[in-house]
Parts: sequence; structure tokens; C-alpha cells
Amino acid sequence: MPARPQDAAQFHALHSDFLLLPNAWDAASARVMQEAGAKAVATSSAALAWAHGYADGHHFPVAKLVTAVEEAARAVSVPITCDAEGGYADDAAQAAENVRALIGAGAVGINLEDGKDPHEAHLKKIEAVRNAAQGAGVNLFINARTDVYLKQLVPPERAVEETLRRARAIREAGASGLFVPAIVEVQEIAAIAEGAGLPLNVMVRPGLPPADELKALGVKRLSAATAVFNAAMAGAREAAEDFMATGSSETLWSRRGAPLDYNKLFRGA
Repeated sequence: MPARPQDAAQFHALHSDFLLLPNAWDAASARVMQEAGAKAVATSSAALAWAHGYADGHHFPVAKLVTAVEEAARAVSVPITCDAEGGYADDAAQAAENVRALIGAGAVGINLEDGKDPHEAHLKKIEAVRNAAQGAGVNLFINARTDVYLKQLVPPERAVEETLRRARAIREAGASGLFVPAIVEVQEIAAIAEGAGLPLNVMVRPGLPPADELKALGVKRLSAATAVFNAAMAGAREAAEDFMATGSSETLWSRRGAPLDYNKLFRGA
């Protein structure tokens, strides 16, 4: 299912206000999130890899990721953005080809991270991906992630300065947004939101201010990351453990809550 150009425009527009973005791991979770009111749905690279029995990172085969995005895009009518790790390649040209395949599967946005790789390598990937997206005729939202905070790439007192330094270069390379996972301090969030020159995305984490305060600070996007997946798996684990311990039909049945009519939901999708 090729990316829908109108979805790209819609996804960009969602960053003009404040976007709550849940992260899915398959078609069913993506559709459930849409039914819960999500205006767009992201994939989580970690949750998607775990759901397929792989470790997070470049261990997950790109072909499986493309298929997962295609299945999710078929099941929802809202824009899909894909966590593309570091492009699943060290080489910028190969990363761009991988992203081109994700666009072909229906993604109108991606996350593209630096991790501990050289900053210059990240910039080359952003440039290559932007060129690939333009060639595909899609105004891809490139959410450039920098792990200055998450991986403690510099001493804490230099984190804001280094993030802003990278943000300037990231913007010039063609990124659409800046993703700074693991930042939680109000003053630091405000400084980066003001100085980045790009819509700021932060990630759910203990100690992070509530959504309304983040919006007031200038944040444009709050990602759930792996939190929904972990909540779902905690429920599944507890239900299985209880069933194996007691064999109680009544208890297990009661855990179902009020399930959606999944056949109706996916009929014709």
C-alpha cells in the first residue's frame, strides 16, 4: 500500500499543535489505537521486533518491517510513521533505499536516529533519505532522533548545548522534526523547544511533565514508545500466569473486558 500524499500533509499539519502519538507493533494494535482516538499511529522498532521474536536494533529484518508497516497501513485510515532506527544500515545510500521501501509500504513519516554513531553519519543519512523521499513524491516527515540524553553522549551540563548544535545541523540536512528521548527537566525541554528550530518530540518517561505542561513548554509531539506494548504484555503475562495457576474459566473470561468486534473492524480492510 503506497504512502498516501494526503497523509503526509496531514501528518505534518498535526505538528502545528500537540500530537499524542501511540506506538503500535502490528495491524491490530494500530487499529485499536485509531479506535482509541489516535490521529496518527507510529510503530515502535523495539515493540515490533519483540512481537516478532527479535531483539531491538538492526537485528530485525527490514523485509519484515516493511511487511508490518504495510499491514498496519492497510488496517488504519490515519497517517502511519515508522521507527526506522538508524535506517537499518550503516551506509547512507542503503538506509535511503530501506526508507524508500517503507514509503512504498505506506509510511509518511520515519524516525531516524544517531545513537552512538558519528554525528556526520546521521546527517548523511538524513540527506539521503530526504532525496529518496522526494524521488518517491512524498513529503516524508523525517523525525531526526538524537540520543544525546538517552545515551549520555556528553556530560549533563553540556546536553542542551550539544542537542541544539546537532539540531541546527539536522535541520539544514533536511529533517522535519527533532526527537530527544530521555529528556525530562522542564528548563531543558523549554530551551530545546525554543532553540531547535524544529518541532520537538519527547518520549514518555517517569518524571516527564504532563502533556498540557509539555504543550505549554513548546513541545509538539509526545511518543508512547514501548509503553503501550509493555502494558499489553503485562496484561497478557498476568492472564496467562493466572490461568496456568488456577485453570479458572471465569477469571480468564472476566479479563476480556468488552472486546471490540474485530471481525467487523477488519472486514474489508
